[in-house]
Amino acid sequence: MSIDLAVIRAAHERIRDKIHRTPVLTSRRLDEACGAQLFFKCENFQKVGAFKARGATNAVFSLSEAEAARGVATHSSGNHAAALARAARLRGVAAHIVMPSNSSAVKQAAVRGYGGQVILSAPTLQAREEACARVLAETGAAFIHPYNDYRVMAGQGTAALELLEDVPDLDLILAPVGGGGLLSGTAIAAKGLQPGIQVIAAEPEQADDARRSFQEGRIIPAQANTIADGLRTSLGELNFPIIRANVDDIVTVSEAAIVAAMRQIWTTMKIIIEPSSAVPYAAIAEKKFAVAGRRVGIILTGGNVDLDALPWLKS
Repeated sequence: MSIDLAVIRAAHERIRDKIHRTPVLTSRRLDEACGAQLFFKCENFQKVGAFKARGATNAVFSLSEAEAARGVATHSSGNHAAALARAARLRGVAAHIVMPSNSSAVKQAAVRGYGGQVILSAPTLQAREEACARVLAETGAAFIHPYNDYRVMAGQGTAALELLEDVPDLDLILAPVGGGGLLSGTAIAAKGLQPGIQVIAAEPEQADDARRSFQEGRIIPAQANTIADGLRTSLGELNFPIIRANVDDIVTVSEAAIVAAMRQIWTTMKIIIEPSSAVPYAAIAEKKFAVAGRRVGIILTGGNVDLDALPWLKS
């Protein structure tokens, strides 16, 4: 299996009544600051507060009845965990979510709130994978990877599909990159609808594995120490070739720029976004590529942030 525009359109038909069609917001002040027209696709208003609802829902509802009956499983400490639990509940099947023992109580509660079973593991990737393998062996559940899964990529691509339906003739579309599920789906959707559009990804300087992988033509494992916790993962082997073929560039931004972008969007647009969401606008603010006079789409990926631990409140 692979994905193309037709697969993303099919995913949208499959999930459209199970997700929000999120709004596209603009800001004259932010436009004036960079000399461009910016169109923000607000996935912070999505179900579970993040774009992850799209991919998880598409994956779960792509399963056959026999596959779904055995439930679904994944390992995740972030938004995919809650998104998969929610999608499983919608389909009426079990969700087994392996989460590291140091994942926040709020995120664990969110998974349980959607009816998911939380299995705690030691906070290493190896431990998470081993625990998930045991769950799969015991239950026969279908494994839904957070990003290295064509069904998930197709679901994530529906955000760009909606954006370009609502705001045609964009010159450029920006997305953050962590594991690459959103970026690969975005690139396929965007290039399929508008072959001449530019697709640029942004990631933190302190988690620059995607940029280095993109330049060197091989996946370089992530070594991340960034406030953008959703972008600390390595690229998947399924989405890496898609990214190499369809993405025009990957740029990096400083930690200070991420915090400043997060705060500026909050104060200007009056919406709360998480650090990972702020990375693409941070790239505009740091002038990592030319935007003057252009129509630019930006995917704001989510709004799940602890209001008691906002980065600018730290001493």
